[in-house]
Amino acid sequence: MGLGWSPLGSCGQHGEPLRATVEAASLLGPVHSKRVWSPPPVPFSGILGPSPRQLEDWHQPRRPARPGPPSHADAACAGLAACPAQQAQTATGCAWRSRPHGLGGQAKRRGGHGVPRGRRSRGRRWEEPRFGGQGGHVAHCRWTSSRTQLASSLRAIAARYQELSQFPTVTHAALGAGPTTSAGGQTFLLYTECSQPDPGRRRCLRFSRHYSVHRSPGGTVSVSRAALSAELQHQLLGQLSPTGRHRAVLTRCPDQRHELLEVWGSTGRSCSVDLTALGKHGEVYTEGPFACLAWSHAETRLLYVAEKSQPTPRPRFSWDGPGAAGAAEEEEEEKGERFLYHEDWGEALSTRSVPVLCVLDVQESSVTVLEGVPEDVSPGQALWSPDDSGVVFVGWWHVPFRLGLSACSNRRSGIFYLDLASRRCELLSAEHRAACSPRLSPDGRRLLYLEGAVGGPHRQCLQLRVLTWHTRLTATVLDVVREPPDGEGSGAFTGIYADALPPRCWAADSRRALLSTPQRSRTDLLLADTEAATVTNLTAGSPEGCWVLLTTQWDLLVATCSAPHQPPSLVVAVLPPAGQEPTLRWVRAEDTAPVPGISWKTLSVQLPCDEQSPPLRPQALEAVLLSPPAGAAPHPLVVCPHGGPHAVFDARWRPSMAALCQLGFAVLMVNYRGSLGFGQAAIDSLLSRVGEQDVADTQLAVERALQSEALDPCRVALLGGSHGAFIALHLLARHPERYRACAVRSPVTNLATLLGTSDIPDWRYTALGLPYAFERVPRAEDLAAMLLHSPITGASRVRAPVLLCVGGRDRRVCPMQALEFYRVLRARDVPVRLLWYPEGNHALSGVETEADVFGNCARWIIQHLGQSRAAPGQHGP
Repeated sequence: MGLGWSPLGSCGQHGEPLRATVEAASLLGPVHSKRVWSPPPVPFSGILGPSPRQLEDWHQPRRPARPGPPSHADAACAGLAACPAQQAQTATGCAWRSRPHGLGGQAKRRGGHGVPRGRRSRGRRWEEPRFGGQGGHVAHCRWTSSRTQLASSLRAIAARYQELSQFPTVTHAALGAGPTTSAGGQTFLLYTECSQPDPGRRRCLRFSRHYSVHRSPGGTVSVSRAALSAELQHQLLGQLSPTGRHRAVLTRCPDQRHELLEVWGSTGRSCSVDLTALGKHGEVYTEGPFACLAWSHAETRLLYVAEKSQPTPRPRFSWDGPGAAGAAEEEEEEKGERFLYHEDWGEALSTRSVPVLCVLDVQESSVTVLEGVPEDVSPGQALWSPDDSGVVFVGWWHVPFRLGLSACSNRRSGIFYLDLASRRCELLSAEHRAACSPRLSPDGRRLLYLEGAVGGPHRQCLQLRVLTWHTRLTATVLDVVREPPDGEGSGAFTGIYADALPPRCWAADSRRALLSTPQRSRTDLLLADTEAATVTNLTAGSPEGCWVLLTTQWDLLVATCSAPHQPPSLVVAVLPPAGQEPTLRWVRAEDTAPVPGISWKTLSVQLPCDEQSPPLRPQALEAVLLSPPAGAAPHPLVVCPHGGPHAVFDARWRPSMAALCQLGFAVLMVNYRGSLGFGQAAIDSLLSRVGEQDVADTQLAVERALQSEALDPCRVALLGGSHGAFIALHLLARHPERYRACAVRSPVTNLATLLGTSDIPDWRYTALGLPYAFERVPRAEDLAAMLLHSPITGASRVRAPVLLCVGGRDRRVCPMQALEFYRVLRARDVPVRLLWYPEGNHALSGVETEADVFGNCARWIIQHLGQSRAAPGQHGP
């Protein structure tokens, strides 16, 4: 809740996809198949093609396969959803029982006549199949007697998900200037960094690729690949200098103990500093809201953020220390600090506590920790001032204590300027606002940044503001949009909802700026004129539903575009002069073909008069519908409300949703009122109506889809995470006749008990329309209101089978929320299963974890949509 991720390996934050895949054997244990490994049947013309390791693996001699049934993934997938009853026979067999992590007890056998060979339990982990593995301890499970049918369906799920997860994601792009041709054109070097799941090593493979971009005098552009992929084994951060002549690279040694910051040029490595050995600071921030790596304009210094150095604790007994009395006194002093609690910034930032600004002098190979930052502020997102005499940074206030920062743009923060000579710090933005993403124009005269309100919804519509550097005067370029015009086809500007601006967003004229942001159920590329205060949508009406700008420099735009049925493509364009932006034309550097068997559309659902909030004029909800081929209609339906709640399901590529579609399911991703991209009034309308408006909107979208599309109303399942799981569990209780199965992850089940265990306690009050203050103590009526809006109060009406997936290290939604709900369903003989991932976070991210969660959720839905409700006492498949 509050992270805004969509279920099963899609987007965490908009623009940063969750990447996951799995080899069939990693999900299912040893698989007896004639096919050891082969290229995926999906057309593989992805952004960067197969990775070097995959190319090497595909050309290796095949090892003799062990005897066993062959794997026919395509044939099995074709019938999984069409007739799932054949894949879900659970009448007899060997049933096992294991307890979730932390509850104690060994695996116990009940029923059956012995343990099949190769499937014996080792403590709390299964050998084969490994669904629920990777540390995900199964609470209750029943194995089917038809081992061949079950293994075939599991292999089909794993194979389909693996195939669709193999497309790389471009995570970073940078441009460098090249020579001018004799005809007057110019050549540029395009450097990209990509991430691609590597099933063999069970991690994300990171690699780079270079392109040559030629721009003619007439403004046309062509792109060619300049080099093969190079794996980035230990690189954490990389940044090209302003001229493109140098590249800074932060790496971590294989022993995980030393961080090296190196500078490379045309003649090789010019600087290498072991930051860990210097001991000036702790670990460098390489991701998250604080992280940065910025070159000075003179290209002689590097600016970055790291954790403040903490004194190394002395050993408990020192034989070389002072006398006995002195040693005893020092030990007593140490005891006072040894177990002192240190705050952090919550979910996904548990190792971030006290950031400091650091500067590396490239010529001297020395590091300096900057002084002068206010003590009540945590700095991040730093860059150099126009003349390199100071640094600009974002400072988050952390008094009286820190609140969770991930996916929360409403934390009090400001844009600061620190003069390096005088160590004087100046606040450039408004006093009690939330500001972030400072970006300096190419001429150094203007500073662009995002700004929003403090408190309220954790994500909101933001202002785009600009500061004139020499006068320190600020102005609003684009304001908050309360109520945009109705209709997806209107193309009207709906506001800015991005959590950050692109690292390079200014045009060469230092007047126009570009950014990607949700616009209803799309993510579009916008161009803002900072002087005229106007905005132009550059991608409105395009067949791709999601555009992400990676960088822009010298009026060259580099972006990725995707759709629910098409993996991301890398594209390049030349920005036309002001006033001629509609003539912009994209050239594909790496193209991807649409995945066969998937179609999609955006559904508009008109609200009935009695469901419209008083502050809002009549408007429509939107939902993105993915459908399998029409020949198999009517299709079973999987309903997915997004998390957040202030997030959005835009029309981008999501491997998990595409995999469900290819397994035979239609997928409905609902953007209820409160979603991003529909105006601030829609966001505010959800406050005090959580558990009511969002639930009713989702149900309305489901009923309208069942009426207008070729869907099977008797086979509908729910799938959601975080707040999406909150909505799903509410729907199970309020409409038990509609839903046949439910699979959720990191669910919110009890707002009252979550109040003291979440990293964002303020949201528990705000969601119910209650004021929040740091010193507020919950009252009895507050807890009563929270409990009244919680799914736990309707658990007695739940009849459909429920699968719960939780991470043991979730800081946003305590995993005990799911355990509480699990126990209630168990006591009422409702089929339920709990998967507990001890190292999992709120998003349950990670290559193995994401794939394991998807496999279990897909299998759960397949088994329960094709059979009548399980008899009382049958818990899990």
